Amino acid sequence: MFGAGSAASLRGNKMEKKILYMTSVAGIVLLFAVAAFGQGGAKKGPDVSRDPDMEKESLHNLEVARQYFTLRKAYVAALQRCEEVLAGNPEFSKIDEVLFLAGESSLKLAAAKGKQKPDQYFIHEGEKKVALSAQEFRDKARDYLSQLYYDHPQSSFRSQAEEDLKTLGGPKPKEGKPAQ
Repeated sequence: MFGAGSAASLRGNKMEKKILYMTSVAGIVLLFAVAAFGQGGAKKGPDVSRDPDMEKESLHNLEVARQYFTLRKAYVAALQRCEEVLAGNPEFSKIDEVLFLAGESSLKLAAAKGKQKPDQYFIHEGEKKVALSAQEFRDKARDYLSQLYYDHPQSSFRSQAEEDLKTLGGPKPKEGKPAQ
């Protein structure tokens, strides 16, 4: 029937099949590992360039500014909230929306629209409080909307900012760039 060589041959075939199977499994695992690595893998937590507490506070101020702007027509309060974010967290993840709301609020105040009078917004010059004129509000609006226009070209607010800038003489020339 079977000789001594046949038994060794059968054991060799079984061993070869095991090796082939193990190699195949290892190859598949390696293939998936390489594919996952090539996709960049999972992110390792939040963006470390942004302070989570500052982001949270800025998001709260943005939400309050939205409420002031849309529901209450309180453009002075909306502008002040936006300026707080701009001063405290210029790298905020939604800074484009903050710039847009600041620009729109300034435009509304220039037109004396809303429930708050424009003279409720003032700046400090030394120890004096000075209210802004309609032209100064338009200048502020142009500054904010120009910054949005230049610094955030992919923003969903850019097209509306561009429309508003047309009424203000176009985007303010950026330092080192001629006017468009």
